[in-house]
This record gives sequence, structure tokens and C-alpha cells, in this order.
Amino acid sequence: MNTYKTSFFLLISIGLWASCKVTRPYQKPDLLVASSYREVKVSDTSSMASMKWSEVFTDTVLNQLILQGLAANLDLKIAVSRISEAQAGLRLSKAAFLPGLNGNIAVKQSRLAFPQGFGMINNSTQYDLGISSNWEIDIWGKLSSAKRAAFADLLASDAAKRAVQTQLIADIANHYFELLALDQQLLVTQKTAENRAADAEAIKLLFESSILNGVAVVQSEANYYEADLAIPDIQQRIKETEHALCVLLARAPSKISRTSLAQQRLAYDLKPGIPTQLLAYRPDVQQAEYQFRAAFEHTNIARASFYPSLNITAAAGFSSLGLSNWFSSAGLFGNIAAGLTQPIFNKGVNKARLSTAEAKQQQALYGFENSLLKAAQEVSDALSSYELAAQKEEKRGKQLKALEQAVAFNKELLNNSKNTNYTDVLAAEQNLLTAELKGINDQSQKLHAIVNLYRALGGGWN
Repeated sequence: MNTYKTSFFLLISIGLWASCKVTRPYQKPDLLVASSYREVKVSDTSSMASMKWSEVFTDTVLNQLILQGLAANLDLKIAVSRISEAQAGLRLSKAAFLPGLNGNIAVKQSRLAFPQGFGMINNSTQYDLGISSNWEIDIWGKLSSAKRAAFADLLASDAAKRAVQTQLIADIANHYFELLALDQQLLVTQKTAENRAADAEAIKLLFESSILNGVAVVQSEANYYEADLAIPDIQQRIKETEHALCVLLARAPSKISRTSLAQQRLAYDLKPGIPTQLLAYRPDVQQAEYQFRAAFEHTNIARASFYPSLNITAAAGFSSLGLSNWFSSAGLFGNIAAGLTQPIFNKGVNKARLSTAEAKQQQALYGFENSLLKAAQEVSDALSSYELAAQKEEKRGKQLKALEQAVAFNKELLNNSKNTNYTDVLAAEQNLLTAELKGINDQSQKLHAIVNLYRALGGGWN
């Protein structure tokens, strides 16, 4: 018995030593990450990604919508259920280290006929009751790699859930700000239509007074209809945006309560931090790394499949040809065995499995690297969009002031001079409307840039 124990522990020790040689320890890949974003001077490492979403979005109505989305969004619920699936996979990989135990009970009826001439037939019934166990010793680290792969899958599913959450918050905020911009566009267009209706009435009076001709009358009416016909299109866009937001909130299409564009705080202290912080904050980058880690461990599993597996089996119970002595000492049996199974010829399955695992590992590495590049691109895009919108906003104010004066001057000349053409008034009014709508887009661009920057940096899940 002592010899058996010594041999057993010797096998285990050799297996543990050998597993270090077969499987390889995971090391985070050394990927090239830029030191800063394009045309951005980083003075410190603080990042707005560390801020809670309720600190970034101060509109209380928007905050309530985000809370509703976090509680009801179906994509987020799917992501949470995938975490449960990954947790079950991890439990399954841990259970592989434990011996299996099975119980069995059987009744076997046999009939044995002797050759012709003997004239004898023997009937017998065998009763079996017992338990059996099988235990695979992880001498090459295959089971350990499987457990690490399952754990990486769990971390990846958790990161995926957080990525869905950050995207959900950004989508809700972007749709909300889009609604505010559309509301403002609708107000401006409605006001313009009202002003042009009043202009048309004034032109009719001037025509009746023989100050202007009929061309000015029809032009003024067409000018009014142009503004009035733009209103239904904006209203339709408002409804479509509301319905898209309702999907994010997992509710039926309905009206969305909101404030106004003028109530939004447009001054933000944008702190992007440094690109290397994307690994710490951005969940989709983390997910890509965990997926690479899982692929790395699957390569370890495929590599360990080339080596023999050590299995220990045991069985015990009762077996008898009669019920009377089924549970007697005569029917008691037991056995234990250990054996190595070495793959010799399996049609290249193990080689193909290893090649497949290595290819998937390389794909995961490329995916990890690509996620970093994409994240840096999105941060740079958002920073640039905010900066350019701020520049346009300052110049747009001066443009609007000049165009308002141009409209006022042209109308004054029209009312006091016969030499002024109504087309001058029409052109000035159209230029003013275009500039006002573009000014709304400038404000909207700043808000969207803030939302997109916050998401691109990885904010929203903490």
C-alpha cells in the first residue's frame, strides 16, 4: 500500500512539474499606445471618465430617463443574462477538478442454450447495485487552463455588460439632446412662418397702395409657404426621435418629457486624460483583452491535448445471481484502477485543434489592438467636434446679429422706398433662418460631443 501511495504522489508531482512546461503563463500583450490624443496637450492624468454620469448630465429630466433605461433596457438585460451564463461555465470548469460519482442498479436476464444433443437450457438472473467514480488528474494543466479561460469569459461578459451600459447612457443622452435641438428648430421655423405670414399681409397692403407690384405679392406668399411646409418635417423627426428613445427605455411609442435647449449647461471642463487610461476605463477595450486571454488559454488546452491523460477509476457495490445473498459478503465487490491514455493516431485532430486555437488567439490579439485604436479615434473625434463647435458658436453669434440687422434694414427700405425689391428682403430672411438653424446645430454639436467624449473615454459604468 505504501508503494502505491508513493507511486501515486510521484505521478502527481511529475504531472505538476510537467504542466509548467506544457502550458504557458499569460502575459498582457505589449501593444503600442499613443502618449496623447491628436492636437491635445495633456497636463494631468485626470479623466472625466471617472465622473459619475449623474455629475456629467445635470438635467434632472434626462437623469430620470437614464435611470429608467438602466432598469428596463432589453439589451442591458441580455448582457446581464450572459454574465449568468458565463458564471455557470466557470462553475462547470471548476467541477472538472473533482471526481465524478455515479450510482447504478441493474437486473440482467440471460439465457444460455447448450449445443444440440445435450438438451439443457440454463436461465440466470444477475442483480447489480453499486457506485463508480472517475477522476482525471490535471497533470498537464489542461483543466487549469480551461478554468482560467472560463474566468476570462466571465470577465469579458461583465465588461460587455458595462460596455452596453455606457453605450445606453450615451444613446439616451444623444436622443434627448437631439429632441431639444429639434424642439428649438421647430420654434424658430414656426416663428419664421408667422413673420412671413405677416410680411405677406404687409406686401398686399403695399400692392394695394401701388407701392409694390404683383410679383412681390406672390413671392411673399411663396416665402411663407416655404417656411410653413418645413414644420411637418420637423414634427415627424421629433416623433421618430421620441420613438427611438422609447425603444431604449423599453416602452411603447409615446411622448417624451423634456426641458429645453436653452436650459442646458454648455460649459464643461473636458479632461480626456491619457490614452493608456482607456485600458482602465473603457469596458469594450477590457472585453477585448479578456477575450484574448480566453483564446490564449484555449491554445494551452489544445497544446495539452497532445499529452497523455491520467484517469483514476473506482467501483464498488454488490453483485449476485440471487436476491437472497445480494447484500451478503459473497456479493460484495470493489476495484480501483489508474491508467494513462496517450493519443497516437487520431487523423491529425489535435494538430488541427491547435492550429485553430492559435489562429483564434491571433484574431483576438488583433481585435484587442483594434479596440484601442478605435477608442483613441473616438476620443480624438469628440474633442475635435467640441472644439470646432465652440469656435463656430462664437462666430455664429456675430453672423446672426449682422443678419438680423440686414433683415431690419431691408424691410425699412421696402416700406419707405419704391426702389427696393422684395427679393432683397426675401434673401435676407432666408439667410437669417439658415443661420439660426445652423446656430442650433452648433449648440447640439457641443452637447453631442460631450456625450460622445464621455462614452469614448469609458465613462458611465462606475
